[in-house]
This record gives sequence, C-alpha cells and structure tokens, in this order.
Amino acid sequence: MKKLFLFVLCAYLFIGCKKEAAMESATTTADTATTVAPVEFADAKYSEIGKKSLEALSKDDMDAWMSMYADNAKFYWNSGDSLVGKPAIDKYWRERRTNVIETITFAKDIWLPLKINEKGNIPIDGYWLLSWYQVTAKYKGGGTMTQWIHNSYHFDANDKIDMVNQYVDRVPINAALPPKK
Repeated sequence: MKKLFLFVLCAYLFIGCKKEAAMESATTTADTATTVAPVEFADAKYSEIGKKSLEALSKDDMDAWMSMYADNAKFYWNSGDSLVGKPAIDKYWRERRTNVIETITFAKDIWLPLKINEKGNIPIDGYWLLSWYQVTAKYKGGGTMTQWIHNSYHFDANDKIDMVNQYVDRVPINAALPPKK
C-alpha cells in the first residue's frame, strides 16, 4: 500500500509540474505576441502623400504642395541649412520654383512608410516616410541637373508633414545654375 501511495504521489507531482511548465510556456508566448515591434510598416497612405507632394511640386502647384505641411514644419538639408515654419518653407520653395527652376521632374521613385514605436536612434517616434527618387531639374538661364535624392518625412497626428530631411548633392545643382553676376 505504501508503494502504491508513493507511486500515486510521484505521478501527481509529475503531472502537476508539467501543467505549470505548460502554463508558463503559454504565458511567455502570449507576452511575446503582445509585444510591439520597435519598427513596423505603416499605411500606404503616407506613400500617396509623398507622391502627391512631388506631383504638385513638378506642376508648380505650390498651394497644393504646401497644403501637405504642418504650420510648425521644419525642412533640413544634409548641408546643415534649414527652414523652420511653414511660411519659411513656402517662401523659399515658391521663390525657387518661380525664379530659379524652370521644370522639375521625378522618376524611379521608391517609397517606404514606417511606424517607429521606439525612438532608439530615431529622434522622433511616429510615422515616417522614406523616399528615394531621381530628379531632373532645368534651371532658368542655366543648365540641367539629374541626380538621386533621398528624403525622410515625419508626419504629425493630423498626417501633415512636420519634418523633412533631404539628402542632396549641391555640386550638380550649382554647376547647372547660371553664373552669378
């Protein structure tokens, strides 16, 4: 009887321990499933905003182009120059499209909308749109320039662009401009 009792007790402990291990495994799996990835693909609507932006700029529709920007937007270039505020961005680009750039076209565009959930190396979390495209610009009284440009756009809570980082090579642009008098 003692042997039977010990056998039943051991079996009971063995089965009880196995259930706890299975429950721990299930809990760990559930926790992992609810963990948010630091970066994930975002809605394609951000790519459409970017495409519409380039389309408006190429058509010289500056009102449509500026409608995509937040009032507190910032525009940065890799050279260290920047524009702060929608009025400054509007003034610069409207002047540039009216007096400097005759035509501008964009081709071979690539769009990658992302949602950043953890800042990490990124200064701001939220929705970002990365873009790469080939731009060809013909300048008034000057030459033509073609190069690849990379932009990163950040969007505010209203899906307006509140930050642009543009990576551009100024050398071909300056070479295509007419000589300064």
